[in-house]
Amino acid sequence: MNKPYSILLYYCYTQIENAEAYRDEHHLLCLELNLLGRIIVSDEGLNGTVSGLKEDCDEYMRRLHADPRFGHTDFKVDPSDVHAFTKLHVRYKPEIVHSGLRHIDPNQRTGVHLSPQEFKELKDKEDVVVLDVRSDYEHSVGRFKNAVTLDIENFREFPDKVDELKEKYKDKKILTYCTGGIKCEKASAFLLEQGFENVYQLHGGIIKYGMEAGGEDFEGKCYVFDNRVAVDVNKVNPTVVSTCHVCGTKSDRMVNCANPVCNLHVPICENCGVELDGACSVECKEHPDKRPYDGTGYYQKEMNGYNPLKGFNRKKKSDVKV
Repeated sequence: MNKPYSILLYYCYTQIENAEAYRDEHHLLCLELNLLGRIIVSDEGLNGTVSGLKEDCDEYMRRLHADPRFGHTDFKVDPSDVHAFTKLHVRYKPEIVHSGLRHIDPNQRTGVHLSPQEFKELKDKEDVVVLDVRSDYEHSVGRFKNAVTLDIENFREFPDKVDELKEKYKDKKILTYCTGGIKCEKASAFLLEQGFENVYQLHGGIIKYGMEAGGEDFEGKCYVFDNRVAVDVNKVNPTVVSTCHVCGTKSDRMVNCANPVCNLHVPICENCGVELDGACSVECKEHPDKRPYDGTGYYQKEMNGYNPLKGFNRKKKSDVKV
């Protein structure tokens, strides 16, 4: 049975002139097509995860591909029974992924792109190092077998780890990977800039590897940035690698602590979730500001004054040109 909704994960490094104005235009397009999700518009391109009815998502992809700036965008499409988001955020930011490497243009130089099948064939070779460039909370719930992981809270800390990597692996072939490919574009380019000679990246990331290569040897779940939080990708030899923060049993159920002051993002099993009412500890359970627990451990982010219609000056949808 075909599922009525689609979830799109994509990015595109491309020059966007007057990117802040284009943000308004792009937001109106998403409103027209009833899409929900998070999109970053920058002078260096687009980065988005959205959900919507299949026909609306198909039209969104068609319109972007019709624009010469975005014609090479590679969409990862995941069928779904429901929306993966409850709100729409389209924001302008200096970078489409915060790296601090704004001088790097992946369209000029980056690691060799490997298809999922090529990555699968190379990843276990003796002269190869598989490098996870994601944050610690992401690889804690799932990662490739024998991958090198980094103790970083966010991607902008990646450059600080390169000297350490150089000491151990400079003469190796480095195969980088991330969720959808976007972080690898700059990570692999930076490794080349720092003197690494054989640098590759998994094109389309973990998500595409699951779709096209069965996800073999990806252990655990893949962390995603929507209401699903973590998804299965391995259809060949799946396993669970993460443990409950409270009791230590195997669990890949990622949650946020119900105490907003703590907000710790870790695996907590269902039993401990019920016992602690969504908190990560007895102290957090007794905190006066603890949020009501609905069994999911997922809480919508505050809007922080964000108004999706601000600056449109009552523009009509018919004014949109894509």
